[in-house]
Amino acid sequence: MITQQIFSTVIDSQQLSYTSKNTGIERELLHQIPQSSGFANIITGIRRCGKSTLQLQIKTQFFPDEGLFLNFEDPRLSGIVTNDLERLYAEIIARNTKVLFFDEIQIVEAWEIFVNQLLREDFLVYITGSNASLLSKELGTHLTGRHFSTELFPFSYTEFLQFKKLKANENTFKEYAQKGGMPDYLRTDYNKYLNDLLDDILIRDIAIRYNIRDVNSLRQLTVYLLSNIGNLASANKLKGMFGIKSSTTILDYFSYLKDAYLIEFIPLYDFSLKKQLRNPQKIYALDLGIYHQNKIVFSPNYGHILENIVYLHLRRLGKEIFYYQGKGECDFLITDKGIPSELYQVCNEITSLNINREVNGLFEAMEFFKKEEAHIITQNQSDTFRKENLVIKAIPAWQWINK
Repeated sequence: MITQQIFSTVIDSQQLSYTSKNTGIERELLHQIPQSSGFANIITGIRRCGKSTLQLQIKTQFFPDEGLFLNFEDPRLSGIVTNDLERLYAEIIARNTKVLFFDEIQIVEAWEIFVNQLLREDFLVYITGSNASLLSKELGTHLTGRHFSTELFPFSYTEFLQFKKLKANENTFKEYAQKGGMPDYLRTDYNKYLNDLLDDILIRDIAIRYNIRDVNSLRQLTVYLLSNIGNLASANKLKGMFGIKSSTTILDYFSYLKDAYLIEFIPLYDFSLKKQLRNPQKIYALDLGIYHQNKIVFSPNYGHILENIVYLHLRRLGKEIFYYQGKGECDFLITDKGIPSELYQVCNEITSLNINREVNGLFEAMEFFKKEEAHIITQNQSDTFRKENLVIKAIPAWQWINK
């Protein structure tokens, strides 16, 4: 049981620590988050990507004189259960504020019923969590139509430049490709931090949440997937590896890794949903710093790293992303409400050895989807390729991202 006095003590100590934090660089999402009472703003993202800091920026910018903050992962709240929320409610009323900031509230069973009660009383509630299921089953029952959802990612290249006080160019882009965008890692430059963070995510956001006992097999699968960014993965082909005998278990692990914002999978584009589901999916990491510090391959892998960065940029923009396979391959097909709209190929360096494969694969996709313009994203090359009325523009990634 958590008494009201314990809630009061925890809130006071957290509030002091919370409001004394440096708000850091202004996140690009700050002004995109609605400020409407009666609604819950759900902010999800990988652990330690800056969700609490974004909450603080919201408070500082829009509610400087009010607001209550509570992180439910505080050890003093260990064992909190649904009935304890009645005493939390009493403490909220006693503090006379209508703006609430909750961090990792999803660890409390039936939290969405409690939040729904607050919304009915016209509170403005901000909730952060490190699992994408906050956007699905917990919200679908009690908060339908009463929440706004936002995904926060590690620093973009633009935010990285602002944080490091650097200018956009090929060299700083290479540094970003090596270090990724986790704020505390960029601040400390301590490599082991990213090893510990991976374990923290696997244990706290996956193993404990889904009652997985064989954490070692989960870790081995995760490292394998991280080491194969830009490649195809199939549950059937991975079955039997790492002591995991069932393809269903592999698919479950894929889902858990995606929900924890650790690894993403994009499907093959096909008019048949069954074929999309049946074909292998391409693997991408949500942060390249985590990739570099935990991978077990030693080749430079420049092409797939660049491809991962392009994927992350498109993902931040909220795009629907597929890969396309015909006689050749197109790395990224973007759709708008299911309708193909943009095509991107990624090539670290266009050479005489690969130009036909890269250009022809993209031309094939352009003809199939009836698109007159497409792009090849490169490390540092600009060029233009034409075929009848079709135009492919090659552009360096750091320029494309900053367009």
